[in-house]
Amino acid sequence: MRANLVKKRLASGEPVINAWLSIASSYSAEGVGHSGVHSVTVDMQHGMLGFQEALHMLQAISATPAIPLVRVPSLDPARIMHLLDAGAYGIICPMISTPEQAACLVAACRYPPIGNRSFGPSRGLLYGGQDYVAQANDTVLAIPMIETAEAVKRIDDILAVDGVDMLYLGPNDLAFEMEGRVTQPRPNSEKAIESVLASAGKSNMPVGIFCADAAEARKRIDQGCALVTPGNDFAHLTRSLSGAVRELIGSEGDKPARAEGTHGY
Repeated sequence: MRANLVKKRLASGEPVINAWLSIASSYSAEGVGHSGVHSVTVDMQHGMLGFQEALHMLQAISATPAIPLVRVPSLDPARIMHLLDAGAYGIICPMISTPEQAACLVAACRYPPIGNRSFGPSRGLLYGGQDYVAQANDTVLAIPMIETAEAVKRIDDILAVDGVDMLYLGPNDLAFEMEGRVTQPRPNSEKAIESVLASAGKSNMPVGIFCADAAEARKRIDQGCALVTPGNDFAHLTRSLSGAVRELIGSEGDKPARAEGTHGY
């Protein structure tokens, strides 16, 4: 089976740079996959796309060195299985707050006898290889998002769920719940992030996180995060064009705010 390079980098302690796509474009997905990132996540929760667009984007990413991941809209086992059949090599699932929910995610990502994923590898077989079914349980990543106060409170129980491959922090949803806003400062949610990282470190569990930009991503790597997402495609597109406009016409208008809490998770 085609190797999951993200899983290999995580196991060896090497940082993973993850791209995030919210725009329904296979052309953009292919270009981003060739940008040097290690993985590309197709966002089906807040991204402006559905299954058919996600399928085309996964096909485009498959032509690049990057590993295709999907952030699903919710903990829906049937949808998770369908996207794995479409070729996703990892599922990021939002709003996982309990060990029971984490176990449900893992079960949807694993074939029996470990889980309850239905047989029908479809495009997963084309992308992964002829031994896909035999190797998928050891290759596909099950990644719960930690973005609620309850998840932080029960983090040790979630970490104890067999089959969880990585945690993914949603700093803006944590801030929303713990601060009542997504703007800085965020003392309560930042303390929660530090707590999750400490608990994950004791369990040798890698942690990923969504970041506003590359500068924040660097800080998060230094903080102990194994995978960082330095903004999504829409933020990069608009930020780059806004910068070009400011360079051409000077400082007319207000400078756009930093991307924290904007197009973020």
